[in-house]
Amino acid sequence: MPLHRILVADDEESMRWVLSKALKRKGFDVDLAHDGRQALELIKDNCYDLAILDIKMPGISGLDLLDKVQESKKDLLVVIMTAEASMRNAVEAMKRGAYDYITKPFDLDVIDAIIEKVTRAKEIAGEVTTLKQELKERYQPERNIIGNSQAMQDVYKTIGKVAGSDVTVLIQGESGTGKELVARAVHFNSGRLGKPFVAINCAAIPRDLLESELFGSEKGAYTGAGERKQGKFEQANHGTLFLDEIGDMPLDLQAKILRVLQEQEITRIGGNQNIAVDVRIVAATNQALVEKVRLKEFREDLYYRLNVVPIMLAPLRERRDDIPDLARYFLERTSAEMSTSPKRLTDDALASLKAHSWPGNVRELENAIKRAVILSSDPLLTAHDFENLPAAVISQDSASQDASLESLVDMKLRSCMNGIETLDKGNIHAMVLEQIERPLIRFILEKTRWNQVKAADILGINRNTLRKKITELGIELKRE
Repeated sequence: MPLHRILVADDEESMRWVLSKALKRKGFDVDLAHDGRQALELIKDNCYDLAILDIKMPGISGLDLLDKVQESKKDLLVVIMTAEASMRNAVEAMKRGAYDYITKPFDLDVIDAIIEKVTRAKEIAGEVTTLKQELKERYQPERNIIGNSQAMQDVYKTIGKVAGSDVTVLIQGESGTGKELVARAVHFNSGRLGKPFVAINCAAIPRDLLESELFGSEKGAYTGAGERKQGKFEQANHGTLFLDEIGDMPLDLQAKILRVLQEQEITRIGGNQNIAVDVRIVAATNQALVEKVRLKEFREDLYYRLNVVPIMLAPLRERRDDIPDLARYFLERTSAEMSTSPKRLTDDALASLKAHSWPGNVRELENAIKRAVILSSDPLLTAHDFENLPAAVISQDSASQDASLESLVDMKLRSCMNGIETLDKGNIHAMVLEQIERPLIRFILEKTRWNQVKAADILGINRNTLRKKITELGIELKRE
């Protein structure tokens, strides 16, 4: 990114003349200011690539002008000139954000070297901006997280709302629903773009090693610790730390995570120095943390610290309309990765995929598509290519194992209410009861083969009440 326009501000006319002549000879557009106030007006009204400012000028000094540039034109690089080669001036200039500092008198070769440095710095800044944009586009939710169902639309909205802040996010969902993809989307659409995204699976690391992985260790802290080791918190400094499967973290370690969230500092194992860290936490779990809190298996204070903004990922069986789009996405990606000829899914193949319950969720669907692409030599994938899928049963994922109905309803209700800013007077009570009653009555009717007398007896209500609810809830009666 070459330089085009440069501002020179100095109260010495001879210095302005020399610099102007030298810079114009090299093809730059040069504006001149004889004091700080004139320089400030020019900076406000124009766009410069570089400003060369004398440290002492009438009206506004070069350092005060530098402060104003930092406030309003952060992209403008500033070089400070001074006739007093004191350490105090140099330190103060660099501390306030100057790009460089030169002492009068100087050779024009010094200016040439600075111009070259500034040009390279601009090029690097442009490359970084481009890379950041590419990363941001790459991790836009709609590029990697596929689905147009209402459940996924709600996820996209939440990502958009929380990405720009540093609030802690808790992603909940069964295994294979794409929790890490959502975590990455939050990070790469945040102000921490370009900073580290560090992920750690709390369930995949032995308990006695997990603390060292998170906080690091000093040399000699334990047997085999031959050198100092940085933990994930230090590696993720100024970025995002993704704590996957947080529900499997030991209780004693949960207390230390809580302290980091409160104090924003860590201590390595075997060390006694507190190390400040600036890390955004995104956590994920496939377990019902509400139930684990009730059973004293997860700290309640940590749960509320993590659950500032919850994101609930629905299992694939609850958003079957997304399956065709997901299947085509994985088909295209797999064909490209394996350099195979493009393949298509027939209508019967899509019907077969939609009929399956996908206990392994999106990850299982991706693997099924890969397997079919590898094993089939036909350009068309049919239902026959997916005959060996596991039996279509609803997965009893760890998110719902041993969880009470109350805790599951609580978790789902909190997720649904997440987008509501204020809870004013209304019909929420009736709406929630209706959505619970309808599936309950339909389930009992199905179990009793639509015998209303038996169903009313099981439900503990009289038959007339049941008939009234069937009408009010719009339940379609069937005949066995």
